[in-house]
Amino acid sequence: MGNTGVSGKKRLAITLGGIAVIFFLLIVRLFWIMIIQGPELSQQAANQQTQDTSLTASRGSITDASGVVLAQSGTAYRVLLNPERLAQSEYADDRERIALELSQILEMDYDYVLGQVMKQNSSGQYYREVILKRQVEREVIDAIEDRQLGSGVYTAIDSKRYYPNGSLFSQLLGFTTIDGVGQSGLEQRYDKYLAGEDGRMITETDRAGQALAYGAQEIIEPVNGYDLVLTTDSAIQSFLEKALKEALEVNQAKTAQGIIMNCKTGEIVALSTQPDYDPNDPPRDDLTLLNDLSRNRIVADSYEPGSTFKIITLASALDSGSVDQSATYYCDGYYTVHDERIKCWRSGGHGSETLVEAVQNSCNPAFMQMALSMGVETFYDYIYAFGFGSTTGSGITGESSGIVTHQKYINDNTLARIGFGQSIAVTPIQLVAAVSAAVNGGELMQPYVVDRIVSDSGEIILQNTPITVRRVISEETSAQVREILESVVSEGSGKNAAIPGYRVGGKTGTAQKYENGAIADGKLVASFIGFAPADDPEFVCLILVDEPQVGTIFGSTVAAPFVKQVMEETLRHYGYLPTESAETVSVPDVVGKTIQEAVDALEEVGLEAVYQDAVEDVVTAQVSAANEIVQTGSDVLLYTANTAIELTEAEEELTTVPNVLGRTRLSAKDELEAAGLELLIDPPDQTGVAFRQVPEAGTQVERGTEVLVEFENSATASVPGLD
Repeated sequence: MGNTGVSGKKRLAITLGGIAVIFFLLIVRLFWIMIIQGPELSQQAANQQTQDTSLTASRGSITDASGVVLAQSGTAYRVLLNPERLAQSEYADDRERIALELSQILEMDYDYVLGQVMKQNSSGQYYREVILKRQVEREVIDAIEDRQLGSGVYTAIDSKRYYPNGSLFSQLLGFTTIDGVGQSGLEQRYDKYLAGEDGRMITETDRAGQALAYGAQEIIEPVNGYDLVLTTDSAIQSFLEKALKEALEVNQAKTAQGIIMNCKTGEIVALSTQPDYDPNDPPRDDLTLLNDLSRNRIVADSYEPGSTFKIITLASALDSGSVDQSATYYCDGYYTVHDERIKCWRSGGHGSETLVEAVQNSCNPAFMQMALSMGVETFYDYIYAFGFGSTTGSGITGESSGIVTHQKYINDNTLARIGFGQSIAVTPIQLVAAVSAAVNGGELMQPYVVDRIVSDSGEIILQNTPITVRRVISEETSAQVREILESVVSEGSGKNAAIPGYRVGGKTGTAQKYENGAIADGKLVASFIGFAPADDPEFVCLILVDEPQVGTIFGSTVAAPFVKQVMEETLRHYGYLPTESAETVSVPDVVGKTIQEAVDALEEVGLEAVYQDAVEDVVTAQVSAANEIVQTGSDVLLYTANTAIELTEAEEELTTVPNVLGRTRLSAKDELEAAGLELLIDPPDQTGVAFRQVPEAGTQVERGTEVLVEFENSATASVPGLD
């Protein structure tokens, strides 16, 4: 009896313990489901009960100063798939047909589409939403809806970037990815302002994924991007691009670049590099070509400016008091600095000349002397003050700072070369900003291209205004520079930029290009920078033609006529009417005539022909164009099928070092002088025959270079290289 009672208590305890364990396990399981797995299960339930669709924000537009739309977002559509729904029995057998029809309509690979239709994650679960294709046009969506492919195939509103004016401003604007993210140009630089913020639409659905008739729907509205309003003018841009395309074609050049800026405010009016591209259809399949065409060379590329930099030397020398307008120079074709003979572009020299005449003649020795008269420290103070060696802060993507060698490495020889635009590299936008300071009264203005950023509601988010970086030269110096540079156009090398009835100033430039540290044979950059009206400048225009392959290559002939063309159209566009009477003439059409016939026709109306081919060759192109109104006495360039590169001011006169090994001192001297070179003997008391020379025979060097020759005191000495 007592044993039975004890046994019953044990059974009760065991039963209660088992129940406790069961309750504990249930609590643990409940804790696991509610606390550990709760968020995931809630999300799965929400996914089964709702459909979350992204609502694309409209990307902000980009307009020019007059309101012309340059970039805007338009309505397009996305084609979406629900593989989970398509895997259900009612669609499962139709998935291959659905994939086939979608691939045909959307012009996509069938295997890829089928893979998206059946897409699963790593756990083997079908996706609930897959974006099959973006930026689809309305007519394509209509074709899909006509096929009635079921609820597993659906669409949503999307956005697509359009550039209504095609290639206009292409390098400045840039382009976006297919997802609407800025990839280059202003689209990339101001992406955070333009992009906006996407919204969402959450809809309750039934088991089959269909929206419930009376289900709740939550919409989080997208926030549209801000609009960019630029300082540019589409009309002026079209003038500039037309001129650059003509310069590119007629000169068979690598590129042609141009920029126009308001020199009083720093507002960029137009800028372009040709060739360009259409941002509506950029060549994404050829990244090398895309990077080349989309590169904004106006801000990104540094080049040796050549004679256009003489404006900076002139302004600096006048302002520092190192020279004044009473200064005179004598040029006999070169200037010697520490035993180095540095050539003028004109081999015979310019003779005696005043300061003004030296600028009109673009005389290298005169500008060497101006630079040397200032000294390294003073000249470098002006170089930095004019903005060289640092970016301009224009706000344009990819701007570089140019190349200015630190002054501690500069000797007199290098300083002399900087004086006429060698041994320094600048960007086009730097040069335009600096020249603007030289002629606008002496103030360096910060270039800018974005005038303001505006919200969807019209609120101004950012407003840019003209910024004076610093005063560089005095107003009096600036007035002198304007006067002298106006004479360059009216009387000097820049006469091909003269605009009848307008006062124009400017400077030509022809610069060397380098490859692997050496002068690249036949590769030049011809440029002209001009400003108008010369008495009260408003606009500065720079055009440079990179590697022209035909014609007499001077900035005055390759680039100046196109600056004239653009500036005249710009001045008239902004209401500047001719204020002076000038003798003008209409250019006759000489294409198809022989050179001699063309020369006669041009001389008959008071124009001069510039050509380099035989008089019996037939003219294939002319600049200025037929019927263009130009100032009497202007040059007209004549091109034929045989026109080729001609050496000019920028190319140092190169010569080949002769072989003087085995020659006596006198014989070696005569041989070298005949090649335009000088004999250097160190130590000077050597006699006999030459057994070593530096540079070696066959080397291409500048005329006037010294050749070090060593002599051995034996008529029978062994001479390397001789039999």
